[in-house]
Amino acid sequence: MLKHLLYCSYTPPSLLFSRTFSSTLFVKGISFSSTEETLTRAFSQYGQVLRVDLIMDKVRYRPKGFAYVTFSSDEEAGKALLELNGQLVDGRVVILDTTNASKHNRPDSKPKHAGGHS
Repeated sequence: MLKHLLYCSYTPPSLLFSRTFSSTLFVKGISFSSTEETLTRAFSQYGQVLRVDLIMDKVRYRPKGFAYVTFSSDEEAGKALLELNGQLVDGRVVILDTTNASKHNRPDSKPKHAGGHS
């Protein structure tokens, strides 16, 4: 058993996050009462929040239940992902992900025109 422990590899979280995570997190499960300010306050415990994009329902004038939170570094986003995922924010359990967040940051992430003439 000791031999197994000697050959165990360890990657520091800072190196892991810098290679695999972006500085933007996709956050779902957000309360309808959440605001950009309350989300900034909750996430700033884990690093410098540069931007919160709270996606709003334009008909009901309330959050749709998800947002994108951008940190100043990948490491800060990774720390928030590890510590805040599955925790309560504004009374709701939030789920954090990096997969959808990377799509949000791409220049071509806007919906394309579907059919018809321009």
